[in-house]
Amino acid sequence: MSEKMYVQFSNGQKMPILGLGTWQAQNREEMENALNAAFDAGYRHFDTAYMYQNETVIGDIINTWLTTGKITREELFITTKLPPIGMDPSRVEHFLLKSLTALKLDYVDLYLIHQAIGLKYTNDENILPVVGGKLDLELNTDHVKIWKAMESQVKAGRTKAIGISNFNSTQIERIVNSAEILPANLQVEGHVYLQQKELREICRKHGITFTAYAPLGSPNRKQIYNTNRPIVFPELLKIPVVQAIAKKHGKSPSQILLKFLVQNDLVVIPKSTNAARLRENSNIFDFTLNGDEMKELESLDQGNSGRTFTPASYPGAELHPECPY
Repeated sequence: MSEKMYVQFSNGQKMPILGLGTWQAQNREEMENALNAAFDAGYRHFDTAYMYQNETVIGDIINTWLTTGKITREELFITTKLPPIGMDPSRVEHFLLKSLTALKLDYVDLYLIHQAIGLKYTNDENILPVVGGKLDLELNTDHVKIWKAMESQVKAGRTKAIGISNFNSTQIERIVNSAEILPANLQVEGHVYLQQKELREICRKHGITFTAYAPLGSPNRKQIYNTNRPIVFPELLKIPVVQAIAKKHGKSPSQILLKFLVQNDLVVIPKSTNAARLRENSNIFDFTLNGDEMKELESLDQGNSGRTFTPASYPGAELHPECPY
């Protein structure tokens, strides 16, 4: 098919439009099996973060595939992220170096600022500091100064590109207006209920590519969040329109949800540790949704009401002056 398999950054770098998300994946055996299955299924784009605490396992598997000659470094696209406790210009290099050591790589392809808010730094291990049941906030977060430190990492060759995650439109514009090196990518929650049309337009204006995390609604989050938190978990796979389109194409609902985003030129990073689902999620390039089907799916957009990753996920986040939502 002629459908593109990549998006291209302004520096010419290509990012596979399908990647494997690895949030919530920490069990070593599970991760090893999933990553090997992903490599076998053709995945070459892997998304991780210092906060996920799985970079060492990912690095071990990547290193095995590299040293055995099954893949080359140039075939891979690796994204990792600066943690909220690293939201200070003096700690950007420190945390990127730690990620590179864990990943056993000389450089990453994309380094993102993980969150718009900063958290108090006490040590490298306390990644989510909490005081009195709420996040321990670093209130003097300066995005412009942090971005300058991010640019230095490109110049030092530790990352090929830099970007932002969980930033709103005002914060994006602030970075763009001060940047020497523009953000290559924005990563935010994105799915049929939250289509992020305003952010996508801002990204198009500035030549920033767009990655949708939780493209299937991240249904497994129910297992890690306390049930008393006021969070609604959308059951996107059960939407009648999605199921009907899936039946028409002989595909699964998850394939339809991913295809809708990919046809809108959005990078998707569904997470799975199940080998069959990994293969299923990758099998989305042999069919096309027609115009009417795209309009039906577009009509499901709930705007900001469709957002599920909110301050309610992490009590206290809403008190930070840079809380994006």
